[in-house]
Amino acid sequence: MGLNPLIGLVVFALDVWAIASIFNAKVETAQKVLWIVLVLALPVIGFIIWYFAGPKPTR
Repeated sequence: MGLNPLIGLVVFALDVWAIASIFNAKVETAQKVLWIVLVLALPVIGFIIWYFAGPKPTR
């Protein structure tokens, strides 16, 4: 069985967290949609790009 299911679960959880953070960011709707599409289309790379360059939620 290995680590594959665990890695998949971690990636899924991080992507859900990223999408929730994108929803809470104060940017235009079009930018939110583009970021969400990127994270969904490229789960690992999209998350990494969002983490360093994406909109951050306001506190």
